[in-house]
Amino acid sequence: MTASLKEMNRYFEMIHRRVPARVSQFIRWLRKPSSFAARLAVALLFILGGVFSFLPVLGIWMLPLGLLLIAQDIPFLQKPLVSCLAWIEKKWELLKLKWQTR
Repeated sequence: MTASLKEMNRYFEMIHRRVPARVSQFIRWLRKPSSFAARLAVALLFILGGVFSFLPVLGIWMLPLGLLLIAQDIPFLQKPLVSCLAWIEKKWELLKLKWQTR
């Protein structure tokens, strides 16, 4: 297993811990190899929803989840996506630390 695939799995586990059980089960089902068509459709809808995050109900949270789902099937997207998510995670931690020390 490559390092970027391990990191992707870590991000999926973070998502599983933070969402309700039914959503977590749905995401686990989507990640199965037999769910390719459904995964592709849901990933594209999430990406589209992330692009239109300025609308009510839709949010920017949809974009990384859609990209994670689509990167599962497109190997050359895995490393740049993991690098981008690691950068965002690092910046988020720094922002939280800065906020707490105010």
